[in-house]
Amino acid sequence: MDVKIINPFLEAAVNVLKTMAMIEAKPGKPFIKKDQTAMGDVSGIIGITGDAQGSMSLSFEAPCICAIVTNLFGMPVNEINEEVKDAVGEMTNMICGDARRRLEGIGITLQAGTPTVVAGENHSITHIHTGPCLAVPFETPNGQFVVEVAFND
Repeated sequence: MDVKIINPFLEAAVNVLKTMAMIEAKPGKPFIKKDQTAMGDVSGIIGITGDAQGSMSLSFEAPCICAIVTNLFGMPVNEINEEVKDAVGEMTNMICGDARRRLEGIGITLQAGTPTVVAGENHSITHIHTGPCLAVPFETPNGQFVVEVAFND
């Protein structure tokens, strides 16, 4: 697990939420995730290829993503609906894109697929990889989200 590849995804999550949704996100303690159960109510996952192969996912608790989407849309959002799911897909895309731009600056070129969004209690996230899956919880004023990054060894 190479921090020079992982850290840009974490920096991108903080940056995108701050600039797009005016939400401060504070990272918690990273850990190696051992199962496929999502740590939120709605998740976006995106496959990554190029100089490294793997995937990234974002899992949001309902209050957290509702606050983010409320700030993005400028109108109250109180439940996970189709617009929220679309926003999770777009946030996944923006964070992955921001990270890829950061990595290009150090000579690492990555491409990303189209995000998939899954919602529901105890849903699963399947990363296709041969290395460990690093999970980093983030705290916001409205709840938690988790960034997971998994790459081949």
